[in-house]
Amino acid sequence: MIKVDMNEFGKCLIATANLKKGTTVASFDGLILKAQKASELPVGSKNHAIQFAENKWRDSYGIARYANHSCNPNCGIKDMFILITMRNVVYGEELTWDYDMTENSDWRMECRCGALNCRKTVGAFSLLPLLKIKEYEGYISPWLIKT
Repeated sequence: MIKVDMNEFGKCLIATANLKKGTTVASFDGLILKAQKASELPVGSKNHAIQFAENKWRDSYGIARYANHSCNPNCGIKDMFILITMRNVVYGEELTWDYDMTENSDWRMECRCGALNCRKTVGAFSLLPLLKIKEYEGYISPWLIKT
């Protein structure tokens, strides 16, 4: 249903079948890493691990590390480590998620997603516009949601 492929930026995930909303795409099931700041993570994990608590990140042993960012994603986070579709996805579509759904550290990345609503910089839930937070309801890592 999903394959690792290449796009203009490197590896990516592509749907090899139509996927219904709520389909599990991949999971962050790898090493748990601790650091004071994301910039202190090991080079191999720095751009692939997701943050799940203050000073804690988790990498993936599988394809989750190849899901790229988009400011207009078709996937989100469930149960802290599961990447799922937020809407129906069609065959051949790249599977993307908004990295700000999990991250709130010093890590930053220039965004080149090309979406009309591109924020130009990625890396902090605290910088996510309120309208995006509402749009992503149910797909943001629970550690970021303060009740």
